Parts: sequence; structure tokens; C-alpha cells
Amino acid sequence: MKKKRIYLNAFDMNCVAHQSPGLWVHPEDQSHRYKDIEYWVELAKILEKGRFDGLFIADVIGIYDVYGGDKETTIREATQVPVNDPILLVSAMSHATKHLGFGITCSTTFEHPYTFARRMSTLDHLTNGRIAWNIVTSYLESGTKNIEIGDKFQHSERYNIAEEYLEVCYKLWEGSWEDGAVVKDKEKRMFTDPTKVHEINHHGKYFDVPGIHLCEPSPQRTPVLFQAGGSLRGRQFAGKHAECTFISAPLKEATAAYVKDVRTQAREQGRDPQSLKVFALFTPIVGRTEEEAWAKYEELSSYISYEGALSLLSGWSGVDFSQYDPDEEIKYIETNAVKSMLEVLTKSSPNKKWTVRELANFAGIGGMGPVAIGTPEQIADTFEEWIDETDIDGFNLAYAITPGTFIDFTELVVPELQRRGRLKMEYEEGVYREKLFGKGQVRLSEEHIGSSYRNNHLQEQA
Repeated sequence: MKKKRIYLNAFDMNCVAHQSPGLWVHPEDQSHRYKDIEYWVELAKILEKGRFDGLFIADVIGIYDVYGGDKETTIREATQVPVNDPILLVSAMSHATKHLGFGITCSTTFEHPYTFARRMSTLDHLTNGRIAWNIVTSYLESGTKNIEIGDKFQHSERYNIAEEYLEVCYKLWEGSWEDGAVVKDKEKRMFTDPTKVHEINHHGKYFDVPGIHLCEPSPQRTPVLFQAGGSLRGRQFAGKHAECTFISAPLKEATAAYVKDVRTQAREQGRDPQSLKVFALFTPIVGRTEEEAWAKYEELSSYISYEGALSLLSGWSGVDFSQYDPDEEIKYIETNAVKSMLEVLTKSSPNKKWTVRELANFAGIGGMGPVAIGTPEQIADTFEEWIDETDIDGFNLAYAITPGTFIDFTELVVPELQRRGRLKMEYEEGVYREKLFGKGQVRLSEEHIGSSYRNNHLQEQA
């Protein structure tokens, strides 16, 4: 049986402490250079050397202010703040590379679709079709203090907004300009045939966008669509819209259940369930020997910030962990979000009693995803087990230190995965969507909901 190919994203954020709070103080960590465009260019070159498919750049609008009931710990520990805009990094990185894709996180709650669609089309042009959009609805209420959105922040309402947001974007990207609209006819002094550019005439509950898309069609038109919602509503949304999804779960059982459900959601939308690629969060700690790998892990763990980890966990869960003793068992915290988190953590070890301190140490390197520790062969074994037993398609690799974690992986693990036939030896030509789904897959597939908004749809509306 043919081995399933492994797809790889690097997982980063335009900030200091992303998924491993406290490790920015490690002498080899360079995340403090996040403001330096040369850092990002160097990282992009490392990832392309390692045959990564993409760089997945997270983002948040707002800050983590649940821990301690304020933002003091988050600011002191640099827990995803200060945080800069991810989209502005891409032009320089794409200029320094040829094949690496770029996944940009942007929120449907805080961004208007008309201007957002233009920015993404611009990037798709400038990168020759190497752009993906990680669709998020945002979850930090601190963001609403600075951007007034009224009562639209309820979970179900955010997804209702997102549905219409995608509809507007599809109309702009897929339907406003016909394929032959740009003629560049100097003799007729006609750059664009105006009869082939159409207003989208969108008038909905949340958005009124009557006009044309401001950009001519980019290589992919619609960027590759990522989504990371784990709730039932999020999985339904992914089944309808996402081409790739991202999951953060520490155990194979929870991951496999998510994959099965999200593929079912895709099937119910009339899509091939295997057309949806699922990436799981993982943090690799690799050494040339097992002893070296574990020594590295112990040394890295010594830099974990207890309060920094809990400020992240409090923000993710909505529970203020500062109110609990470090050695208190989490089972006494009566919150559904934490119950579900604890259930995932303890499913394979029901007798394990998790304390707040243990949870902080667990999340201190790589967030809520697994940490793989070992030799290149052991890391490859682990990756193969997850691919084969959970039906995921690849990994979003977080770092303990940057770019060191990515350098180690590129130099040590990548050759082993290539030797096993799990990772490509060379990039194929084409846009990002073709690299993920195959030659000729430049645009959204015909079975995708977005394809129904192509030009003929708008002409029928007119």
C-alpha cells in the first residue's frame, strides 16, 4: 500500500512568546527579532530548504487578560503581546523563496470583507499564488473593547457573520471579474473590458457590498482556505468552507475523532471528505541520540514560565487559574471548557490526576499539542503513527526556540522522512493549491461552495 504523504507547516506568530511561554529568555532563542524582516526572511529560507509546504502565521486581536483578572502577567511575560500584523511579513519572505506557501490568520469579526479581499488578492498576485487564509472568528473579548461590534460576539453569531463574510469574499474573488476581462489591448487603448467586470450587488444582514472587486483575478482567485474551529459549529463551518483544517489536541484518540467528524461534515456538504486536509499541532524536540534529545528537552523545560503558560491557558479556557493553588487538582474547576480540556488530557490515563502546575508545564512547550522527543528515527516513527492511526494529513510544527527547532527538524528529521517516502524530495511547480492538491488544482474545486459564486452566478442575479 502506498504510504500517505506528510504535509508540513511551520507554526509561528508575529510576536515573542507564541506557544512556548518563557522560552524567549533561552540564550539561543531569537523570537525577540520578530520586528526584524531579516529574521522572517531567514526563517522562510530555512523552511523552504526543509521542503515545508507552508508557514502558518497565527494572530489574535486583543490580549489575554483572564489570568489575575488583568493584563499585567501577559504583558510582562510577552504572552502573544506585543504582536504585529502577520500579513505585512509575506512580501519579503515570498521574494526570498520560490515555493513556500504562507497562511495568514485574519478575523471575520474584526475585518471588513471588501478591503480584506483586496489585500489577499494583492498578496496572491505578489507571491504568484502562494497565499492561504486561516479563517478565524476571534475569541478574545478584550478585542471588542477597542473595536465596537455590539452584540455580535456571541459564538453562534460570530459564525453567522463568518458565513456571510465568506459569501461576500467568494462573490468578489470568484465572480466579479471574468477570466478574460483583462485584455491589455494597446491598439484599442483598453486594459480591461468593462463588459466583463460585474458588481456583486451583495445586500445582507451584516454587509452591504454592491460594487466590483478592486483587483483583477489573482492566480488562485480565492486563497487556500484554512480553518481552526474545534466546536461543533466550527466543524460544520470547516466541512462547508475549509480546504485545510488545524487541530490542537494532545492525544491521538481526540484527534482521530475530530478528523472523522470533520470529514463527515464535508461529505454532508457534497464534498469528497478526503479533499479536506487536516494538520495537527506538534512540537518536535530532536537529538542525534535519545539521550541528547531528552537532555535538550529538560534544558528547554527549565525556561518554561509558569505564569506565562497559565496566562495562555486562562485566555484559551476563560478560567482564571491564578485563583487556584499550583498543586490543586483541576477536576474541582467547574467550567465546561476546562472539563473538555481535562477530558482530552486524561482519556488515555484515567487514573492521572492533573494539577494546575502539571498543566502549566505540559502547555509550557508547544501549547496544547503533543511534544515528540527523540532521535530523527523516533520522531519519524511518531509522525507515521499519527498519520496512519488518526487519518490526519500533516503537522503544524510549533517551536520551543526559534529558529533552532526548525533548523533541527530540517537538518535531522526531514532526511529521515524523505528516506521513508513520506516527504517530498523536491517541490512541484504551481500555486499553493496545486502543491497541496495536485497539478491543475489552481482554483477552488467544482464541488466547493465557493465555486458556485463564479461569474455566471452574478450574471444570473443581474
